[in-house]
This record gives sequence, C-alpha cells and structure tokens, in this order.
Amino acid sequence: MLWLKAFHIVFVVSWFAGLFYLPRIFVNHAMAEEPAVRERLKLMERKLYRFVTPIGALAVITGLWLWFGYGFSGGWLHAKTTLVAGLVGYHFYCGHLVREFAADRNTRNHVWFRFFNEVPVLVLLAVVILVVVKPF
Repeated sequence: MLWLKAFHIVFVVSWFAGLFYLPRIFVNHAMAEEPAVRERLKLMERKLYRFVTPIGALAVITGLWLWFGYGFSGGWLHAKTTLVAGLVGYHFYCGHLVREFAADRNTRNHVWFRFFNEVPVLVLLAVVILVVVKPF
C-alpha cells in the first residue's frame, strides 16, 4: 500500500501542476492580440490538457484504490472526496475552455481567468489540511 500511496501522491502533484499552469495559459491567451501568439497558446493548451488528463485519471484511480484498501470513514474523507469531485469537474471545464479557445469563441477576459486560476490552489489547500489534520 505504501507504493500505491507514493504513486498517488506523484500523480496528484503532477495533476495539480497541470491545473495550475493551464489556466495561466488561458490568462495569456485572453490577453494575446497577435495571431501567431494565439496559435502558439492554442497548441500549448491542447498539448498540456492531453498530457495532464491521463495523469488526473491515474490520481483518481489510485485514490479510489486507496479508499477501498483503507476504507471510507471519517467526515474529513467525505469532504475531501467532494472536493476531488469538484476538481474533476474543474478539469473537464478546462477542457471545454481549451475547445472554446481553439475555435476562437472565448468570451471571457484575462481578469476572469486570473480568478479562475486560483480555484485549484484553494482546493489543494483544503485537501492537504483535510488529509493531514483530519479535523472531523
């Protein structure tokens, strides 16, 4: 189980790295005016999303495996699972935004994306506190 836990942590860290960087690319894309820059950002968005999606899936799969191995008990774990479900939704919404940018249909400005970029930071903070402190 320790190997599984180690791989789960690696997958979670990698997934979050992608979820931190992809919305940051959105910020730059929303500000870009030159067609060549926009095309480069579209490529970066698409490649990063395609790279990080299987990593996110592996994070969730190994997390479920740990859940079934250790059992599902404690309010902290219910809260963490809810946050992870929200994060999966956030991830898929990022995929929607990648497709919107690719089709030149983005309607949001860079300020909106700056706030959107902070969501995974807040989720990570909450999840780490729940896992380490187990407050309830």
